[in-house]
Amino acid sequence: MPGVAHSPCLHNQIAAHIIAIRTHKLEAFVRKFSLAILVIIITTLSLTACASNNTDAPAKAVEDYLTALVAKDADRLSTLSCGEWEDDALLELDSFQAVTARLEGVACEQTGTDGDTTLVLCNGQIIATYDNEDQELDLSVRTYQVVQEGGEWLVCGVR
Repeated sequence: MPGVAHSPCLHNQIAAHIIAIRTHKLEAFVRKFSLAILVIIITTLSLTACASNNTDAPAKAVEDYLTALVAKDADRLSTLSCGEWEDDALLELDSFQAVTARLEGVACEQTGTDGDTTLVLCNGQIIATYDNEDQELDLSVRTYQVVQEGGEWLVCGVR
């Protein structure tokens, strides 16, 4: 304004105030940007986890089935088998009644599909011990057929 003298101190205060406002805006922008990046990372990880869970679910079902088999858990084995395979699963369980069985190095993976059936191949062994003698049963010689019933993946046969 004409005729009004401005002191250097006032100019410094105005400059400091402008810098403070700009700094505050920059900090707010950085916080929002960081939050957006964090949301993107969490969303990506969640979607990746969901996708891998969907493809790993049939393999996990077979691993759970094998675990129930060697544990001689008939109830659990029945819940992990489709209705068509349940009697065969229990017959398979009966074949392990006279031995002590354990799994060794088991890893299962989905290898394909055949219509509504998902095919799962496992590596590893069932070690059946009878009278202190081990018998190794190679899991890779069978392909497990897995179906989804009622939202659950169930073993429904072998090839």
